[in-house]
Amino acid sequence: MRGIQAAFGVAGYVLIAGSIGFGALVRDMGLGLDFAIWSSFVFYALPAQVILADQLGRGASILAAAFAVTLTSVRLLPMVVTISPMLRDYRGRRWREVLAVHFVAVTAWIEGTRRLEPLPPALRLSHFFGFGVTFMFFCALGATIGFVIAASVPVALTAALLFFTPSYFMLSMLATARANADKIAVVLGVVIGPLVYLVSPDLDLVVAGLVGGTIAYLSGRRR
Repeated sequence: MRGIQAAFGVAGYVLIAGSIGFGALVRDMGLGLDFAIWSSFVFYALPAQVILADQLGRGASILAAAFAVTLTSVRLLPMVVTISPMLRDYRGRRWREVLAVHFVAVTAWIEGTRRLEPLPPALRLSHFFGFGVTFMFFCALGATIGFVIAASVPVALTAALLFFTPSYFMLSMLATARANADKIAVVLGVVIGPLVYLVSPDLDLVVAGLVGGTIAYLSGRRR
């Protein structure tokens, strides 16, 4: 129950707001409400959902859309690696640990790294499931609301709602950064990403992550 209660905070409300924008986008792309809800449960990652909706709405093949989604989802692997040690089932039920990985998205990872460490190890997995499942339902709820009210929501408002989640993630990363290299990586990503987008919109996140992260890592090693 405490895990569920933890989801009712700023992070949960940001998820709902961002998912409202996604629901409006789904309707604008000519896709159905079932797609908005289904993708919220299966993908559980707003950037991947937006890319899939955009690709399918533009008439791209399933293979091309799947490849684009896979590229964006690679970023979740380091998050899984860093939080997995705190998601151990001390009764040896490994299937619960495997299932918990599905709930590792940006918001759940931030909240997990912030909330799980102070808890007794035996309570961490259940606590993570509590706010992870609640976050997932928040995404589906927001997507449904956005789809239903899409006809009356201005395009600018839809874009602003979609921007809530990355803004929350960036500010949270800065707030929880323990080393200067972490802050350097975030700042470089903010600077490099838009510049690369002007040249190659398809590679902005990849280049910003690789270049900014590498420079920050080398800077930290040198210090």
